[in-house]
Order: sequence, then C-alpha cells, then structure tokens
Amino acid sequence: MRMISFDVCALILLVFLLFSIISRKMTSGSQGKFLMLVAIVTFVSTAFDLWGLVCDADPNASIQARYISQTGYLLFHNLTSFCFLLYLISLTDRWHKMSHSLLFKLSAIVPYSALIILLALNPVTNLMFYFDENNKYTRGKLFFILYLLAGAFMAAGLIYVIIHRKLFSRGKFIALLLIVPIQLFAVIIQMLNKEIVIEMFFNAICVLLITITIQKPEETIDSLTSLRKYSAYTDDMKRNFYNEKKVSVILLNIANYTTLFGIVGYDASNAILVKIAGELNDINKEIKAGADIYYLDRGRFRFVVNEKNRGKIEDAAEKINQRLKTSMVINGMELNLIAYVCVARCPEDIHDFKSLMTFGNDFHILNPYSGRVMQTSEIAKKNRFQLTNELDMIIDSALANKKFEVYYQPIYSVEEKRFLSAEALLRLKDEKHGFIPPDLFIVAAERSGAIHKIGDYVLEEVCRFISGPDFKKLGLDYIEINLSVAQCMQSDLADKVLSTMKRFGVSADKINLEITETAANYAQNVMTANIEKLTRAGISFSLDDYGTGYSNIKSVASLPLKIVKLDKSFVDEEDNPRMWIVLRNTIKMLKDMDMHIVVEGIETENLVKKFSDLNCEYIQGYYFSKPIPEDEFIDFMYKASETAV
Repeated sequence: MRMISFDVCALILLVFLLFSIISRKMTSGSQGKFLMLVAIVTFVSTAFDLWGLVCDADPNASIQARYISQTGYLLFHNLTSFCFLLYLISLTDRWHKMSHSLLFKLSAIVPYSALIILLALNPVTNLMFYFDENNKYTRGKLFFILYLLAGAFMAAGLIYVIIHRKLFSRGKFIALLLIVPIQLFAVIIQMLNKEIVIEMFFNAICVLLITITIQKPEETIDSLTSLRKYSAYTDDMKRNFYNEKKVSVILLNIANYTTLFGIVGYDASNAILVKIAGELNDINKEIKAGADIYYLDRGRFRFVVNEKNRGKIEDAAEKINQRLKTSMVINGMELNLIAYVCVARCPEDIHDFKSLMTFGNDFHILNPYSGRVMQTSEIAKKNRFQLTNELDMIIDSALANKKFEVYYQPIYSVEEKRFLSAEALLRLKDEKHGFIPPDLFIVAAERSGAIHKIGDYVLEEVCRFISGPDFKKLGLDYIEINLSVAQCMQSDLADKVLSTMKRFGVSADKINLEITETAANYAQNVMTANIEKLTRAGISFSLDDYGTGYSNIKSVASLPLKIVKLDKSFVDEEDNPRMWIVLRNTIKMLKDMDMHIVVEGIETENLVKKFSDLNCEYIQGYYFSKPIPEDEFIDFMYKASETAV
C-alpha cells in the first residue's frame, strides 16, 4: 500500500502557507499573485493525489473516481512547473517583453494544450495511464510526456534565472537554484520506490522556501507607513532600467522634514509621514493609477506608474502638490510642508538607475521652491545635474590621472602684520565641466568613499611642499589641512598622518589640522582617539566654519582646539548691529578659553579694521588673496615679503 502521510503533511503545510500568504498581504503585485497561484495549484494537485491514493486503497472505489482523481492530479501537477516559470518571470518583471513574444506564447500554450487533450482522451486511448485487469494503476505509453513537459518547464525556469541572475540578490539566486534539485530529488525517489509518495510534499517545501527567502513582505514594506521600502524601490527601479521598461515616477521630497522633526519630535514626525502616505494612497485609488508607492527616508516618497497608466501621472502629481500645500494639523499643531514634487519619465528623462537616485536625492536642494510641479526634463537640461551625475567618474579619473591640485590661501596675522600661515584647499578642473565647486565633489567623494584617497593626496602634497626649499624661505609657521568627517572616523587616521609627515621629514608644528563643526559634533570614540593621539604628537587643531548651523559650545570646550575659524556668515551680517553683539561676546568667550581666532571671508579693508578692533588674531579672505596654485602662492609670498620690507 502506498504511503499517504507525506501528502497529508503537504496539505497541512500548504493550508498554513496559504493563510500566511493572505494574512501577511503577500498577494499584492504580479509576484504575489503568481506566488498565490503556485500555492493554490500545488494544493489542488496534492488534494487530487491524496484522493487518488485513498481510492487506490479502497476496493469499493469507483473507476470513475479513480480516473478523475488521477487525471486531476496529473493535470495540476504539471501545471505547477508552468506556474512556477510564470512566477520567475514576475520576479524579473519582464511581462512587457514576454507579452510580445510569439515564441513564448506558443511554447507555453501548445504543450499544455496537447497535455489536456491527451488526458481528456485517455479513458479511451489509455496512452497516459490505465487500470489493468487487477484494477491496478498502470502508466501508459505516453506517460513519459508528463515528465518531459514538467522537466522542460523546470529547465526553462533554471535557464531563465541564470540568464537574469543580475536581477536577484545572492541569497535569492541560490534559493531559486535550490528548488530544481529539491524537486529532482523527489522525482527520483518516487520513481525508484513508487510506494513512497513524496513529490507533493517536496513541492510544498519549495513553496515554503519561496515564502521564507524570496517573497518576504517584512523586507519590502515599511512598518510605519505601510508603503514599500527604500530597498524595494532600488530593486524595482534597477529592474525597470534593466528591462528597458517605461515608467513614470513622481519624486516627492519634503524639504523641511528635518526641521519639523527637530520642532515637533519623533511621534509627531511619524504622524506626518503616515498622513502623507494616506494622501498618496487615496490619490492612487481616486485616479486608478495602479501605482507602486514607496517611502525612502527623511521625508522622501516615490509614486511609480507603469507604461499603461502613464497618462495619469500629471493628474496625480498636481493632486499631490495641491493636497500637501494645505496645512496639516498634528497633535493640535498646524504644520506647513515644503513639498517638492517632480515628474520623471524613465528612460526618456533619466536614462539609468544611478542618475535617478542622484537626481532624486538632490533636486530639491539645487532648485528654488516654486510651489508648482517640476519636470525633470527641464531640470535635467541644466549642466549642474549632468555634472552631479558624472561626479563619481570624474573623481575616479582625477585620482588616477592626478588632476587634483592643491591651492593655498594666505592667512594674515594682525599682530605680526605678516602672512603667518596658509590654508591648503583642493581644486578640481575637468576638461568638460571646467572648475568643479568643492562643495559638490567633496560631498560626492564622501558618499563614494573616495574622500580617503583624496585626503591622503592632500596630506602628501602639503608635506612635499613644506619639506621643499621654498617653504623655508617664505617664513610661514604652518599650513592648515582640512579633515572631512569620514576621515576623522578612520581608525588609522593618526598613524597615517604621522607616517606621512615622518616620510617627508615634516615636524608637527608645521601642520594644523582643521575639523568642521559638523565633525566636532560627532561624539565618536574613534575621532576623539585620533585627535588626542595627534595632539600628543604636537599637531594643533582648528575648528573650521564655526557659526554654521547650531554651534555646539560643549564640543568646542571639550576638544583640544588651538584655533577657531569664524564662518563667512558672520562677515555677511556686517550691517546687522545685533550680529555684532553676538560676535563681540563670541570672540570674548573663545579668547577666555585661550583660543586664537581666524575670520574667514574678508573682502574689504573696512572689515579688516573691524575684526582687528575686536582682537581677532588672523584674517583670511579675498581682500588679501583668493586661493591660488602653489607656484602663484610662492610668487605672492615673495612679493608680500618684499613689500613688507
């Protein structure tokens, strides 16, 4: 007697899986629908197989019941492998390609149609199976077609996964490959021992494997907004570009989200996000756009519409823009959002995934708020967007071909009436775009990790300059070098700096390292350890850009700083009497902490006098010189020393 326990276990497992698929909302999108189809077909084929086994064990079972149960089992069992192939296609989202392929349609429809005909005629022909004179189930002459057909669909699925492996993560790719040997193992065992009926059980195991490793809503759905996550957005958009699929994307960035978070706090900020998510879902239902909606992070949302519904994108964008202009009442507070709404058509406006992500991150920063729906086609024409998109490639090329150049801007000592030091500033000139602003390429380098190589280059160039004969003749005390936040977090920063200085024979008093106020506010053990080690070695530190944002007095007081550089924003408030009150008190406080002060951004003689009267020790700015290349800086210093004499 053939064992039925594996089929019973398979049915129980499939019931739980179907319940899980529905309760976890795994049926949304084509992937979810085809997963549900695979699970249902597997359940039905298992039920028919179990019915057939029961009929085989029951001597009183009618021949009609046995024919129906076996025919149903074979029909749905073979349909499982075909449905699994459809599920694989849905994972890669290539339906727009397959729907136009006559070969795919014929290869899918013709074989299974032939199988249906063969099974329908089987009671007459006995070509697929029959019951012998002892009423025993026996395979017919063409039964092998069932294995051939199922094997063909499984092989097609395996080849399809391998061809499009770039669309799967390593874990998902391995999980999909495992399904084939699992099913093959079950077929071989059942062929060798017909009494052990395990095919359906292993099919159920494969469905379980899919739900555990591939179709996991917890990985793609944001728990707060119930929208799709950042990771889902990147996967979906990469897949769209790979498949050359036309989609339209509404980019929604809440420009003042960080400010609102600071004002109203965590709970109210979450309430804002939930409210926006609700508005986007309502608009999607109203206009029947069939959009996939995503929440990325920091007040950034995406509304993606497929090619079929692209005509609705403008209406959706206008509705989103208008609704978010209305004040939101959260916990009794009336809040106004600065919502940037931009429509991007891919691949017409933006041609690749990287460009889309770069544009989406920055478009609200690089463009003034107008209150209207923006079009990517208009913005993309601007050179700055093209430049931003190509920055990583430009930086890599500049590092490889030594296109970076260190400029120097002299710093004037009010007390000694001479140029006492200089700040080393990095410049990048590209053949296509010309001079690229540091605020662009430094940010891009920090994002890509190239900032570490750039930092090493600057340190070496400065040490080479200091160790050369010209530096000694210029009478400079030291050179200031900027450190980025990323550099400060390097565990081996101090060792690298000291090693480079030793290699060039540069003493510690010739180097002053500048950290920004942003870096100073990072209470990181690694950064603190680096600063302490370098300070013990005799290297002094400056705090750059003091006065930008919300100055952290505690950080200033706790760090071993020698110099504080007042940001240019103080200088720009020359005619504001209240700002001068702030300045006088700030300078007094810093001097009471025994710190020296450098004022940046000085462009007029009047400002030189004003800050000199406030007892600021050093002046830096265009009044004396803009940042200039090393050769020009040397000439400038020689001329300045001659004038002083």
